[in-house]
Amino acid sequence: MDLKLFEDLIALARTQSFVRAAELRHVTHPAFGRRIRALEVWAGAPLVERNRTPVQLTPEGEVMLKTAERTVESVANARSQVQRHGANQGLSLRIGTGRTLARTLVADWLARITHMPRSPLRGKAQIDIITGATSDLAALLEQSKVDMLCCYEHRALSVPLNGHRYRHLTLSTEKLVPVSVADAQGRPRYSLIGGNQATPLIAYGIGLSMERLLSEHFERNPLAGVNVFLRCDSADAVYEFVKKGLGVAWLPWSMVAADCQRRNMVVLGGRSDEVPFEVRLYRPRARQADVVEAVWAATEFAR
Repeated sequence: MDLKLFEDLIALARTQSFVRAAELRHVTHPAFGRRIRALEVWAGAPLVERNRTPVQLTPEGEVMLKTAERTVESVANARSQVQRHGANQGLSLRIGTGRTLARTLVADWLARITHMPRSPLRGKAQIDIITGATSDLAALLEQSKVDMLCCYEHRALSVPLNGHRYRHLTLSTEKLVPVSVADAQGRPRYSLIGGNQATPLIAYGIGLSMERLLSEHFERNPLAGVNVFLRCDSADAVYEFVKKGLGVAWLPWSMVAADCQRRNMVVLGGRSDEVPFEVRLYRPRARQADVVEAVWAATEFAR
């Protein structure tokens, strides 16, 4: 039996949705359904209660899920051990993260660790930064293709990682703040209150972490007088659009703090308009390569 069928079952159990699980596994919905049916044929029993929403496993499916998790974890650990014993594997650190985090908090974190006395990152250690969607990077962590995952944590963004297999540190608390470019007098060009004309909003592309954070926030705190004017899948580009005076946007405070202190940008609204969240660093609980263990220990010490 192909190991990917076990991984499919794990994804389905975590997402409780054929559609979301198929997206996580990078296959079409019909193809994912065929793979689950193939696993059921191999097992000789129905594993999924398809007439329930959200999707749930049958008792036989729950038994198979436990076996699948143990098997996938065992194979991943074996692969990790083999890689660690390969040439120079102990000197490589692979970090999965988002594009915005890579240039802000991850850069700050790595700089802090690098400048520590007797830093584990000095010398021959090589760091590879892999950026992408959080769900994709979580899959890479589960496949031992990255050593650590740095990502946002919020009720709208929870990472589907098994707490028995992975541990995490909170690197920082962050927040999205609504900002506008300042005029010559240092006052905001736009307001969240609106007026005769709706305030233009620079929004994030559908599916991005930032967009999911804001969608959940707006559901709880509806805004009147603010309409989407432009949508973009890059926080860096959203930042530039705000600087050019095209509208308001919710941007990470770490990205705009310096501009606000220089009065080039102005934070709008109050604390209720901010969207707080955490930045977490994940790693497997099993023993990892020496450089991974050393960086983790240094990060715990530096917090």
